Amino acid sequence: MQFKNSLSGILLLLTISGFTLKTNEGMNAVIKRWVVSQTSNLSVNGSTNVNKFTCVIPACPLQDTLTVTGSAEQAVVLSGRIKLPVSSFDCHISPMTRQLRETLKEKQFPVLYIRFLSLSQLPVMTAAPAEITGLVDIEIAGISKRFEVAYQLSQDAQQIVHLRGTRVVNFSDFNLIPPTKLGGMIKTRDALSVDFQLNMKEL
Repeated sequence: MQFKNSLSGILLLLTISGFTLKTNEGMNAVIKRWVVSQTSNLSVNGSTNVNKFTCVIPACPLQDTLTVTGSAEQAVVLSGRIKLPVSSFDCHISPMTRQLRETLKEKQFPVLYIRFLSLSQLPVMTAAPAEITGLVDIEIAGISKRFEVAYQLSQDAQQIVHLRGTRVVNFSDFNLIPPTKLGGMIKTRDALSVDFQLNMKEL
């Protein structure tokens, strides 16, 4: 009877110790939650055989949340997504704005998504922008593609976190045909530089 009681006590102690170790390992993970401000924006910069153009989504209508989880020993996960209405694109020239929205199939797919997946390292909050990279899935017109994005990350005196991401993508990545004008005389090049600026507050 004493042996059984001793064995039960040892098993119970091991179970508790194992649970404690797992809990402590979990506590090593840094968790940050950032609420995306409506002052965030996205721009795409492209060119034709005649000139250059910039189209912008000047604000994020929804306050999405991003979460950072990881440690020095683990991969850093940046999870969450932002949703941007295609109808908010403004190219500052009405015909070009209309044509871009049509090219992105606004009626069928009124929203584009940027889903965040990872960061190359734990973010360090400083006033000077830190350069890091991360993986995202960009979904346009129902097609999702994964890209590595170059980031600049900083935090200002008001504790606002600024995450700027830049990546070159192609219309053809999303099975889209670049728009043309004047019967094909003016042709938009396939490549676009996507630049998004997220302004966020830590929860």
